[in-house]
Amino acid sequence: MLSHNFPCLLILVLLVLPVLEASVISQMRPRRSILRYLGDGIEPPDAAVELNSTNFDAVLRDSPATYAIVEFFAHWCPACRNYKPQYEKVARLFNGPEAVHPGIILMTRVDCAWKMNTNLCDRFSVSRYPMLLWGPPIKFASGKWDPKQEKNEIYSIDDARTAERLLNWINKKLGSSFGLEDEKYENENTLPWNASDPELISRAVYDVEEATTKAFEIILEHKMIKLDTRSPLIKFLQLLVAHHPSKRCRKGSADILVNFDDLWPSGLLPTGPHAASISKERDDLKGFWICGKEVPRGYWIFCRGSKNETRGFSCGLWVLLHSLSVRVGDGESHSAFTAICDFIHNFFLCDECRQHFYEMCLSVSTPLNTTRGLGLWLWRAHNKVNERLMIEEKDMKTEDPRFPKTIWPPKQLCNQCYYAPSSKSHGAAHLDWNEDEVFKFLVKYYGENLVSSYKDSVSDSRDGESIVDDMASSTNAVAVPVGAALAIALASCAFGALACFWRTQQKNRKQRKNLSKT
Repeated sequence: MLSHNFPCLLILVLLVLPVLEASVISQMRPRRSILRYLGDGIEPPDAAVELNSTNFDAVLRDSPATYAIVEFFAHWCPACRNYKPQYEKVARLFNGPEAVHPGIILMTRVDCAWKMNTNLCDRFSVSRYPMLLWGPPIKFASGKWDPKQEKNEIYSIDDARTAERLLNWINKKLGSSFGLEDEKYENENTLPWNASDPELISRAVYDVEEATTKAFEIILEHKMIKLDTRSPLIKFLQLLVAHHPSKRCRKGSADILVNFDDLWPSGLLPTGPHAASISKERDDLKGFWICGKEVPRGYWIFCRGSKNETRGFSCGLWVLLHSLSVRVGDGESHSAFTAICDFIHNFFLCDECRQHFYEMCLSVSTPLNTTRGLGLWLWRAHNKVNERLMIEEKDMKTEDPRFPKTIWPPKQLCNQCYYAPSSKSHGAAHLDWNEDEVFKFLVKYYGENLVSSYKDSVSDSRDGESIVDDMASSTNAVAVPVGAALAIALASCAFGALACFWRTQQKNRKQRKNLSKT
């Protein structure tokens, strides 16, 4: 019997082995991500993000960076392999949570040797390896480059043979002074001073997403959702669904809100016999992303301090609250005020900070029935906090030297917000403010400018899933087809082996039948 089936078994082995080999090799290749690396620790992750035809447009469209560099290369090219360490030296300055200068340049790579990237490389007229292009990320997304085309915002980098020469090209282009030896938070001259440029607030939407995600993570990590905090969180989520400046945060908040009763049933306590059930529901939240799967990114842009422990989350949270305050309508302004006060009171872990904030909330004697009333109240509250922290941080020597607390907005941002300053005090309460102009400024700064350059691009077809964090190298993109091919090959081989076996059996039966007749 074995000798009769041997041809079928041989065919099965010969068909399966090549596919298994390709699959194993593809799985052994390193996987790369813009933020996270799941590896065995043998070799460090690449800082440059490897893109391919399936994620190129989406990743660049969603990037918070002002500029992007795309290196087109071929993995079989010796010059490309030799250039990679040089490119990586520069990429580590700008990419990922450990970057020295995050949010300025997204450095990426595309392997043109893979067939799946042929059309993509043709789109950008790739004629040599390696070839580097520079431009705004949005111009790469769904765009193209032709060296003969005039007035193109995408440029070829013609002098980038070493890390030093590439960085020198970047410094000339930006008028910056980045260095390969820069260390995180120590090169303060490269940090933007956001008080002098109103357009920088447009990039703060990424920090607002970061702060929203961080706030929600804190709530979950500290198991702060209880019977008495359930209602305040629901009201704040409703506020985010309606007025968050980021579309993907509105969508993520809505997803959580729709499933809230299933995740935290109002009739169950977080302790007691139902604790395991509550814990399981919290575990189910791993499938929910309040601002998209790519957030948190692990770094700040507008809210980045010159020290690791300054600004960041608190800055992002303030920007979120100001943004909400100018987006609500008159009819919902007081309910928004209540939602904000209750959220800080119940979920902000800095005890002294939340007590001070809640005292300011309790001091409001009449309802804030207009957007103007809410916006100006929060503005005054923020300045009171800044006045207190100015004194405390100066005494304790904990202030950020690059971003010291100040009365806000400064004249650089809104000169018309001021009448004549009083000689009695430098505090906000003793300044002669033109509150009509202040409110106009708040609406423009936190309403219009905050989203002026932000492009929401959450694809409905992907149901809001991450583009950035899911992107893998072009090498890994082949792993999925290989896996599928393996399954198909195994199924086909199994079917063929069975068919071969069945034919052999039929032939044997026929032979035995003929022998019995004779």
